[in-house]
Amino acid sequence: MKNLWNDAEAAAFKGDLGLRVYTSRLLGRDKSLVLHGGGNTSVKIREPNVVGEEEDLLYVKGSGWDLEFIEEAGFAPVRMAHLVKLVRLEALSDPQMVNELATHTTRAAAPAPSVETILHAILPHKYVDHTHADAVLSVTNTADGERRVREIYGDSVVVIPYVMPGFDLARLCAERFPAEAGKRTIGMVLMNHGVFSFGASANESYERMIRLVQMAEDYLARNKAWTLPAARNGGGGSQRLKIAGLRRDIARTAGFPMVMQVHRNARAFACRADVAQLSQQGPATPDHVIRTKRVPMLGGDVAGFAAAYRGYFERNAPLAREPKTMLDPAPRMVLDRELGLATLGRSAKDAAVVADLYLHTIEVIERSAALGEYKALSEKDIFDVEYWDLEQAKLRKSGRPPVFAGEVALVTGAASGIGKACVAALIARGAAVIGLDLDAAVEDLHPGSGYCGIRCDVTAKDAVEIALECGVAAFGGVDMLVLNAGIFGGGTPISQLRDDAWRRTMDINLDANLALLRECHPLLRLSPNGGRVVVIGSKNVPAPGPGMAAYSASKAALTQLARVAALEWGADGIRVNVLHPDAVFDTGLWSDEVLAARAAHYEMSVEQYRRRNVLRTEVASRDVAELAAEMCGPLFARTTGAQLPVDGGNERVI
Repeated sequence: MKNLWNDAEAAAFKGDLGLRVYTSRLLGRDKSLVLHGGGNTSVKIREPNVVGEEEDLLYVKGSGWDLEFIEEAGFAPVRMAHLVKLVRLEALSDPQMVNELATHTTRAAAPAPSVETILHAILPHKYVDHTHADAVLSVTNTADGERRVREIYGDSVVVIPYVMPGFDLARLCAERFPAEAGKRTIGMVLMNHGVFSFGASANESYERMIRLVQMAEDYLARNKAWTLPAARNGGGGSQRLKIAGLRRDIARTAGFPMVMQVHRNARAFACRADVAQLSQQGPATPDHVIRTKRVPMLGGDVAGFAAAYRGYFERNAPLAREPKTMLDPAPRMVLDRELGLATLGRSAKDAAVVADLYLHTIEVIERSAALGEYKALSEKDIFDVEYWDLEQAKLRKSGRPPVFAGEVALVTGAASGIGKACVAALIARGAAVIGLDLDAAVEDLHPGSGYCGIRCDVTAKDAVEIALECGVAAFGGVDMLVLNAGIFGGGTPISQLRDDAWRRTMDINLDANLALLRECHPLLRLSPNGGRVVVIGSKNVPAPGPGMAAYSASKAALTQLARVAALEWGADGIRVNVLHPDAVFDTGLWSDEVLAARAAHYEMSVEQYRRRNVLRTEVASRDVAELAAEMCGPLFARTTGAQLPVDGGNERVI
């Protein structure tokens, strides 16, 4: 555990709230403390209101903000006087609490205050920090966790038994903290939940958090529970069909497609002899459950997992305070001896969040087990959080998912031109995209977890095999295939066409696409919503031009190949359609020299040649890409074997 405070950095943050931002970000940088919106921080500030009256305000982290990137706008200012009155109530329902917090926030545009706002208010310190530190959870989540916590910290912390976050926890802390806190108290440990620190300054509260977590780490090290088992290498042979089949089965159980990511660095845990006993208890801290569900699925029995989840719901729903509607019964995590850990979500980002949460949970579980026994909360406690309206609201804020949410596309020739535009169009519609290209620029084409760029020569069988294995491990399968990679090589009459030029054009434009269709067919068959293929053909198929024998013949053969695929694959629920663009000049096929040569061939200026169509318009890569993306969507759900021009209207084609 490292103290990241830097005086020079801190000097750039002005005032109490500015320093609150700074130390919040320091906490957020360390993933062993907080993950993906977890944790809470606050500061108490006295300031004048609009009529000049001094008020005590609690600036507390707002819902939806991540500590690593929080700004001053991410803190909600709530009137302290009212918060102190609320904790004296005998009871306060969640809707009432949310209303009271909202109506006593002094800035209309502020985010919703944290559900732990009242708890922060009653702690008698200016700055309060709260994390879900892995090391502390590794101690609390043991059979004798409270004894161990007291052994580590003595009277430097107040220990609070687990109570569901919100008003009940705040009220319990309001009773116990004043009674148990002493002069040496610098923090508070919530069993199976996390750790608090506090202080008169931002630096003091932050430094105390680092000290408390370091004490837990030192305890784990002394008890030989800090060093984790070495990672195992992945299983041999191709796994992509197993991965795609597992994803398909889970998606069908969920009722919607999901991205699935494979993390082979978790094989050591998945291969433990006691993995069933350890993994089936529950998460390290209950707030993970809204993203991960309570436990991972072991192996590939999706139906068995779903049945067990229904039983979990039926046992616990009658005990809830209000009626509950069951969520989908599909797993969000899978532990498999060959794959390691597979995580799922409606987007690649969601799947990555699940992975982060559970990879840290694995570390907590293994360290707790090394201390003697990992012990999670009861399934009722976990259920209460999973079906807690305040937590579910966080997920509902995302709104209606985009059209390709949970789906995966593979695009060849993705580094430039039409391919690059197709990647952007598919990502904009919510797809996770695997981009292949010989150009290394493909690897960094798009930021974020929803894109996987792989440098690949599509004419090389081994390279394609490796790319497909990597792409499927990244996202779980292939639902949409856009065959775009190709070369132009125009301007050579048949009388001068060399065999090597002919073969190279056929190799890239035809043979490589045949191989990709063949290798992707089993993956497309396993698509939860049915596979889709869009082939980028050419105007030269219906209307070839002189000097374009190799290019025209290769695209014509590719079009025939696509037509046969449409006939053969319809029974598998796979649609195959072809687009025939013309005069798309913002692509890698068209250099200035080739463009000038073709314009001269038609006795036109370059500008005239760009617009040589019925509509007298230019056709851009984006125009082709948008139609390619739409052909994969619901508007074309009953169309296969079609050939559509994207050419502004060509007289010879019409």
